[in-house]
Amino acid sequence: MNWYYTLLNTGAILFCLILMRYTWYRSRFFLHNYQQVGYKNNEFWQWMKSHWDEKIIPPNIALINILVFLFLWFDEWILERITYTSLALVFLILSYFWFGSVSRYRSEKVKKPLVFTARVWRLSVPYFALSAVIPFSFTYMSFTGLVPFYELPLSNHFSGLLNFDLIILVFGWAFGTMIIPFYILLSGLMTKPVERYIQNGFKKQARKKLASIPDLKVIAITGSYGKTSTKFMIRDLLKERFSVCSTPGSYNTPMGICKVINNDLQSNHQILILEMGARYEGNIQELCDIAKPDISVVTNVGVAHLETFGSQNVIAREKGTLVDNLEAGDVAILNADDPRVSKMGADRDEISRILTGLNTGEIQGNNISYDTSGMSFDVTIGDETEKFQTKLLGAHNAQNLLLAVGVAHHFGLRLKTMALAASRIEPIEHRLELKQNGDLFVIDDAFNSNPVGAKNAVEILAEFESGQRIIITPGMIELGEIQEEENRKFGEAIGKANLDLAILVGEERSKPILEGIKEHDSTAMNVRVVNSLFEANELVKKHARAGDVILYENDLPDVYNE
Repeated sequence: MNWYYTLLNTGAILFCLILMRYTWYRSRFFLHNYQQVGYKNNEFWQWMKSHWDEKIIPPNIALINILVFLFLWFDEWILERITYTSLALVFLILSYFWFGSVSRYRSEKVKKPLVFTARVWRLSVPYFALSAVIPFSFTYMSFTGLVPFYELPLSNHFSGLLNFDLIILVFGWAFGTMIIPFYILLSGLMTKPVERYIQNGFKKQARKKLASIPDLKVIAITGSYGKTSTKFMIRDLLKERFSVCSTPGSYNTPMGICKVINNDLQSNHQILILEMGARYEGNIQELCDIAKPDISVVTNVGVAHLETFGSQNVIAREKGTLVDNLEAGDVAILNADDPRVSKMGADRDEISRILTGLNTGEIQGNNISYDTSGMSFDVTIGDETEKFQTKLLGAHNAQNLLLAVGVAHHFGLRLKTMALAASRIEPIEHRLELKQNGDLFVIDDAFNSNPVGAKNAVEILAEFESGQRIIITPGMIELGEIQEEENRKFGEAIGKANLDLAILVGEERSKPILEGIKEHDSTAMNVRVVNSLFEANELVKKHARAGDVILYENDLPDVYNE
């Protein structure tokens, strides 16, 4: 019967390999999510709590740990009724069926894949060291009956006719893979001092670089929405006359700003344009401590990241920090249409304030109209009016462009020069980006939707008459307690727009949207619910016809897929 026991021993090794593979994919999955939430332990912990049964401790991991603990408590009773070798077969078979598939932690299509940056590698050192301790130590003890490093024999080691202790082996891997996400949290805490030291070095380098260019003017932009769009509009208007350096994409964190200053800013640059984002109180001040603004631009105060701020008043106070950092003679360019923004710096006579808005403020825009070629509107400064024609869509983009006009006007650019520059501005990728795809028109508004922007996008879609009007959306996230209500209002806007097809992504997440749609349109609109954005794309391919207009409103990282 030696072949039989050899087979069981081989099965034990196979069990280790199956669990090792499963642990690897599970580790990679949680590292990926940790990266997507910006390496923030509190946000990762919130995500863990919301995915506890689905990802953190799914049924297969929970059950195998329960079985192990039952055996530890009732081992004598169990062994009176089943042989040890039979029990080994049971565990090995269960492991094959429960852990052979890694589909739960592996996506064939990933929008933002895990990037093994230097920070991930630094995090991986303590993580892999920690995560290997339990499974490999218990595997060693199972096969040898000795405590690793000390080589002390285990008095209760059970191998019998087999050459391994089943319960020690199973416990090591089952429990080890269960606590993987907690190792991520612990590794984040362990590497935090190292990351802080490295970041402080980059900040010091950036401040020194800025000090070496004393004539440089720093323009900083913040706001709940529209920061990136406004930043690029300012850049495109000012580059008509000045040498401009600006942060790319959504680089609005301390390290993103430092990277641009340290690597991209040159001594010949006259203007540096920085986007400053915030998720918590104090974030804007941290950024201003790196690069003090000479000109502060505030787009609006909305409900983005309300979950972390708590209230709009707190958000307004945080955004207002950008204006608070201005010194005598500096300039604030403010959205006159937002009552919270228009009040910023009102009590400071030593700074200049320029208010811009639709039909209000010192610089005004009005008579907005748009079609498949883009948008046009009139811009008025004092007695001078000029028509702006742009490829952009939406009233909020007109507001953002007015802020850019305010900055350019401060630097002395003529209105005609600004209008010419505005006609060449390309839409920001995934932000109301109008594209033609064969016979179809696509409005790509898939980046970080918000209540105002989402409603505007739906209203724009409703004005198209070239074919079916289709919306694909998972709704809005990170709105805290008001998320359900805002998504219901979003659904109402979709219902009022009387669209031809609405594809909602995520059965649970889209319930408020569906309720809102039914309040205003319970029969005419075709509404479909799918579980992922990829399913939505496949569905729209089956329904779309030549001339149809498809709006992609908001996208989500894979961490949010249902």
